[in-house]
Amino acid sequence: MKKIAIIGAGFGGLSAALDLIKAGNDVTIFEGLDHPGGLASGFKQADWEWSVEKFYHHWFTSDRSMFDLFDELGLCSKVIIRTPKTVMYYKGKFFPFDSIPAAILYPGLGWGINKIRFGLVGVYLRLTNNWKPMEATTVDAWMRKWAGKKVYEEMWEPMLIGKFGERFSHQVNMAWMWARMHARTTSLATYEGGFQAFADDFARILQEKGVKIVYNTKVDTIAAKDGQVQLTIAGKTEIYDQVLVTVSPAQLAGMAPGLRADYLKELLNLQNLGAVVMVVSLKHQLSREGYYWYNLPKKEGYPFLALVEHTNFMDKVHYNNEHIIYCGDYLENGHEYFNLSEEELLQRFMPSFKRINPDFEPDWVNHTWVFKANYAQPVPFLNHSKNIPAIETPIPGLYFASMSQVYPWDRGTNFAVEIARRAAKLMLAR
Repeated sequence: MKKIAIIGAGFGGLSAALDLIKAGNDVTIFEGLDHPGGLASGFKQADWEWSVEKFYHHWFTSDRSMFDLFDELGLCSKVIIRTPKTVMYYKGKFFPFDSIPAAILYPGLGWGINKIRFGLVGVYLRLTNNWKPMEATTVDAWMRKWAGKKVYEEMWEPMLIGKFGERFSHQVNMAWMWARMHARTTSLATYEGGFQAFADDFARILQEKGVKIVYNTKVDTIAAKDGQVQLTIAGKTEIYDQVLVTVSPAQLAGMAPGLRADYLKELLNLQNLGAVVMVVSLKHQLSREGYYWYNLPKKEGYPFLALVEHTNFMDKVHYNNEHIIYCGDYLENGHEYFNLSEEELLQRFMPSFKRINPDFEPDWVNHTWVFKANYAQPVPFLNHSKNIPAIETPIPGLYFASMSQVYPWDRGTNFAVEIARRAAKLMLAR
């Protein structure tokens, strides 16, 4: 039996703990917050039945690692699958874009060769598994060549600029786009009670199996110690046979300055964006049509990347009949939104609500909540596979599994679970 510590009680850390405890090890999870779930955790008002996520999440029905986990935990009955409507902007209006018929009817690509090229490119990316050559070229170059200028500039360029900003949008490699189009589905899933309810259920099951979860506890330093791993926590040291870190690359670098120089450099050279999300409770439904996800082009003056009306996916009855919307954006650290107050952000965002629904008035707003994270979206440059830090670090017994290593897949709880379980498998093999 090994004595093992896991740093971080997000979905990845919890999943690794499941495999490690099942193998008969002594497992302790250290979490800096007072609850599990990490970036997928949620919050709940006193009069709500369900929580909502701080940073918006859903699952795709193709998220195999998550659905396998639900099955293993005996929680499948709590998974809810629906197909809400996603829309695209074109000439002042929003059009559904969540199915093949909707894509055919979308007017932004016309009715000729552009729509045919869009369709052929989509089919190819869905069918091919050969993504590796794509990381040698950018989305910008690949799409202009194969989808054409019109399709790229109308469909994909606004999304890239919204997601990665002007500085990085034209540097993102095509393998990242392949991964998004290859695996995602129009049917989406969530959990009865919200993602926080799943994290709580998962943590409870782990504790029943013998996993110790220590909340409100941050690990200060990690170092090698006589073939084992030493953690310093609030001035005290603890020794473990193995340690798995599931936080950001920068946090690992800060905790383990004794890592070999080349590995530290890999961690610190990884580029990522932060996220700023405003959650708003409204008295009335914002989308007259019942749309769920609005993709918003910043060139049209929208101050955030996406507007999501969660209660057009899950019934408002779970939230005291309040209508819940999200206004979210990925931003470089240092962007002014990180420094604006909740009220200042609301004043920036509200004009967009009126563009969605001309009847909107400020007195529709019940409450607002703002959440900010410095580490939310890795940026994959050309040949990015060469930049991914190994799960097994140069410090014997120290392992690392984060969303910066799930490439070519995009960030998400499904891939956090997959890479953490892969790390656990490596740990057990040692």
